[in-house]
Amino acid sequence: MMFELRPKQQEVLDYYQGYMGVSAVPGSGKTEILSRLAARIILRGDLEDEQEVLVVTLVNSAVDNFAIRVGEIIQQRGLLALSYRVRTLHGLAHDIVRERPAIAGLSDSFEIIDERVADQIREDSVAAWIRGHPYALEDYFDPQMEAGKRDWVRREQMPRLLNDLALSFIRYAKDNRLTPDLVRERLDSLPVPLPLAEIGCELYADYQRALAYRGAVDFDDLIRLALYTLEQDEDYLARLRWRWPYILEDEAQDSSQLQEQILRLLAGAAGNWVRVGDPNQAIFETFTTASPQFLLDFLEEADFKKEMPDSGRSTRSIIKLANHLIDWTNFEHPVESVRNALTKPYIQPVPPDDPQYNPDDGPAQVRLIHTKLTPAEEIKAVVDSLGSWLPENQDKTVAVLVPRNFRGFEVASELKQRQIEYIEILRSTANTRVAAGVLGNVVNYLADPQSSAKLSKVYQVWRRDNQGDSAENDRYQQVASLLRKCRYVEEYLSPQADRDWLTELDLQDMEIIDELAAFRKMMQRWQGTALLPIDQVILTLAQDLFTEPADLAIAHKLAVLLRRVSETRQDWRLPELTQELAVIARNERRFLGFSDEDTGFNPERHRGKVVVTTMHKAKGLEWDRVYLMSVNTYNFPSGYDEDTYIAERWFVRDKLNLEAEAMAQMDAALSQDDYAWYQEGLATHQARQDYSAERLRLLYVGITRAKSELIISWNTGRKGDQLPAVPFIALHSFWNGQHEDLEGSDE
Repeated sequence: MMFELRPKQQEVLDYYQGYMGVSAVPGSGKTEILSRLAARIILRGDLEDEQEVLVVTLVNSAVDNFAIRVGEIIQQRGLLALSYRVRTLHGLAHDIVRERPAIAGLSDSFEIIDERVADQIREDSVAAWIRGHPYALEDYFDPQMEAGKRDWVRREQMPRLLNDLALSFIRYAKDNRLTPDLVRERLDSLPVPLPLAEIGCELYADYQRALAYRGAVDFDDLIRLALYTLEQDEDYLARLRWRWPYILEDEAQDSSQLQEQILRLLAGAAGNWVRVGDPNQAIFETFTTASPQFLLDFLEEADFKKEMPDSGRSTRSIIKLANHLIDWTNFEHPVESVRNALTKPYIQPVPPDDPQYNPDDGPAQVRLIHTKLTPAEEIKAVVDSLGSWLPENQDKTVAVLVPRNFRGFEVASELKQRQIEYIEILRSTANTRVAAGVLGNVVNYLADPQSSAKLSKVYQVWRRDNQGDSAENDRYQQVASLLRKCRYVEEYLSPQADRDWLTELDLQDMEIIDELAAFRKMMQRWQGTALLPIDQVILTLAQDLFTEPADLAIAHKLAVLLRRVSETRQDWRLPELTQELAVIARNERRFLGFSDEDTGFNPERHRGKVVVTTMHKAKGLEWDRVYLMSVNTYNFPSGYDEDTYIAERWFVRDKLNLEAEAMAQMDAALSQDDYAWYQEGLATHQARQDYSAERLRLLYVGITRAKSELIISWNTGRKGDQLPAVPFIALHSFWNGQHEDLEGSDE
């Protein structure tokens, strides 16, 4: 179907230069329009050779999505799609630092650790710290807690608490460009200690020492160092400004302090910067410097302010419910400081003649289940509903959206028990990185065929799944060692009558000789692929290296990616393409992941199956029918001090949020004002307001995932003491007040 522009979309595409801010509601087509804007800039000939339109977005899936869309639009005009670059912020930071690592104080071979390694380093630091300070948090424990339980808390709960505190402290410090030494210097100058900041600083310092020992940085370092690099080298900054004369930023509502500073530097005061986002979908702000306020301020500052309020995604009833949530939040939320959590514009249905028309409306298709249910009863009710709905709706999409992964696991377990087909998008696995690493090691050798060390590595990859007895394992290790010592690889893989490394070894063990001969035969086959297009190389290797369908599917995705890269980077050969695999395998480029959610999960491919995922991961997706579960006061608190908040541990006195208090102590230590302004408890109170505002936006995101049907339910929680969330009560009252005939529909 030909894409027809709406008037508000056309206004965005009419952009020519300067700063432009665009507020776009859910389903307004912002990805399509931003892709078309990138293509239009390229096609109108504004770029010189080697210049690119830079598109910066939030998540992995969007990188692939934008690249495909922009490329297709340009190629439809018969041109090569070479003049654009799509990156997440981490990807952009990597590009900047990798080109000039010395400025950032890094070696050319610096490593970027993935989140799994970062978690392990932090856990080790916490464990070591606790051994030396087993009673350090004693003053923060509930004084009424009995001695036996206090010992259990020190042993079982304190490591988790300190790990969360360390994660938040380290991330917050790096967002504010604070090194451990800077924090330490300020803390030492204070007349009175700030105990939580002291703990955070010590854990931060130990964590950074572990990174330095590895010659590595983490993802937060990468962003901080990218900004530092731009600030330190004006010539390099000038070259990047010339290389990227247009910057288009998607999901700008989730922009962090450092992202704002990096893009502002790259754009320059007189540059071309387009920021598109929806402040009402800012759901990644807790304990970071990310904030929708950056976008809101930019909308006031920009040369051009545009809105894309028209959405053809949902029925008018679902749109009405989402808009009422905005109104209720702004004017009736019981906690006044939370009333700015959601902002206009309202979502507007599209005109009747719009090609992407809103689904047929029916108020009965929106149900807010006010019935009091236990967690188990809620799951049963949802699965019962799915069981009766699915047989007649195999051509439709449906999702169950939960606040947290654990709740999703429970739903998936019940679906499995009831033999209802489902797709789980609750967590990613390491399969992608393993598959990329296996393929990358082989391709890496093919790019450097004289390297005996790389050849030995390929052998180990080839035999990675063989778990024999100890004698067999010893034989594999001997073969790997022999290959590593092979001085003339060519004489092994391409033997001549008078030159054959294998016969010259004069081995007595025939099993080792047979093993080397078998591996040589496989390597000769693989070497024969070196002149093929990269996607055919990957697919050929995959057939020999993998047997599991999931691994073969990942290999196919990698082949498609590398083919696309080779088409857009026609000067790249095996060494460069190998690096694409290497960064995926090291999780260095988490912005190029390959789980379903990373590569652009498409609900349309799973019609007739239940998709189970979190509300966070559902962002950017849509389904015909959506269930929002567990909308109670625990998952969606309203900012009352009496509510229960996930970051507040039951064993901590006065319901303090120690993560928030630690960062407030750090702020106080670094402030130029008098230390006395830090007051215990204020940060906890503010964290409640911030968290409640973010959860309102998460509820808004959940509602706007539904196209035709929406069911919202709540439960009483694990202890049976939770109530329906205050916004749920408000929406239920509004909806049933509007449609009195629906009062009896809460079955």
